[in-house]
Amino acid sequence: MRRREFIILLGGAAKIGWAHPSHAQQPLKVHRIAIVHPSALPRDMSETGDNPGYRFLFQELRRLGYVEGRNLVVERYSAEGRGERFAELAREMVRTKPDLIFATSNPLVVSFKAVTDAIPVLGFMADPVANGIVASLARPSGNITGVSNDAGFEIWSKRLQILREVIPTASKVAYLDPAPWAGAQAVAIQETARQAGISLLGPGLESPFEETEYRRVIAAMVEEGAEALVVSGYSPNVVHRRLIVDLVEKARLPAIYPYRAHFEVGGLITYASSTAELWGRLGGYIDEILRGAKPGEMPIYVPSRFELLVNLKAAKALGITIPKSILARADEVIE
Repeated sequence: MRRREFIILLGGAAKIGWAHPSHAQQPLKVHRIAIVHPSALPRDMSETGDNPGYRFLFQELRRLGYVEGRNLVVERYSAEGRGERFAELAREMVRTKPDLIFATSNPLVVSFKAVTDAIPVLGFMADPVANGIVASLARPSGNITGVSNDAGFEIWSKRLQILREVIPTASKVAYLDPAPWAGAQAVAIQETARQAGISLLGPGLESPFEETEYRRVIAAMVEEGAEALVVSGYSPNVVHRRLIVDLVEKARLPAIYPYRAHFEVGGLITYASSTAELWGRLGGYIDEILRGAKPGEMPIYVPSRFELLVNLKAAKALGITIPKSILARADEVIE
């Protein structure tokens, strides 16, 4: 080796040797986040849990360099299906002063809005403007941002229209939600139902959102003569998706669902945004906030594309034929 090359290599090695110990001496920054769900078990709010959204969330966080147990502490909370616990739980979590709070569902985000304007709150929400959570999708302001699983409440009108296309004779349609007759979402569905000559049926789900309550409500819907069902996007409806699909099938009640998770456990028809897209985006937002971004300057992310998913096996079990017009538009069909 010539002397000049040796000097250059030696200088490079010296620089590397100097940089490495300095890097090693830097303390590992550990972030602490708190996540809460209306009814999911804490063990399901993880990459290995039963809720597919959290799997995508933690996969994205790991891809971005956040590893639980190394540089990320995650505190998990559940309201255990009891809506009356939301306010108390919000106060309890805020007292621990995490770096960030992630809440699923509008009512939980509203509970945090009432008790903190300092801790960043990331929400998985229905339309947050229509529900009075933020003033603008483009610039939420304050300490709240997140993603919306609705492209405006007209998406619920679209779901009712699809269901009516599948069951054109249906004149009585039930709506599975804690507040089926209140809020902008309900107004959109009611207006679409009125124009189509459809009567909407309840009753609404009541806290605690547990198996016995789902059995009571769906049985009451059948008793009232429901001929089809729209399942709302309220978070406990994802947690209890297998129960809902099973009860609906036994009741021979055609239903349309808001999440792929329902389709994957046998739901008849789903019109949904991408779970991977929305929850992956949440992971990116967590990264940005932990790096110093201000939630109020981060736009609420709204999906631009929805998938129509059809389960012909479920249709056969219900004794119905899916129209060719629906099959032609379907993004995915299970035979």
